[in-house]
Amino acid sequence: MEENNPVEFYKKLKEQLEATSKWPSNYLYKFIVKSDTDKVVKIHKIFDNIGAVINSKKSKNGKYTSVSITVNLNSADDVIKKYKEVGEIEGVISL
Repeated sequence: MEENNPVEFYKKLKEQLEATSKWPSNYLYKFIVKSDTDKVVKIHKIFDNIGAVINSKKSKNGKYTSVSITVNLNSADDVIKKYKEVGEIEGVISL
């Protein structure tokens, strides 16, 4: 994500989501994090109890873990809220 200006990034993302999606809609998140069980568990907890389908896969050498999450959300604002929650976890890269 654009580290320089997150406000602009999220504003642009919201515009794109509203222009390309009909809500409620399924949304696919993709994150990469160093293979630290605690961080992966934190990501999972953010999406607990909302019907998310979560797939985690370690890289070939086991140094990184990719986390793919598909979840049905009600609005572009809900998508951005989850990105911000995951963004609080140090070292997570959002794709």
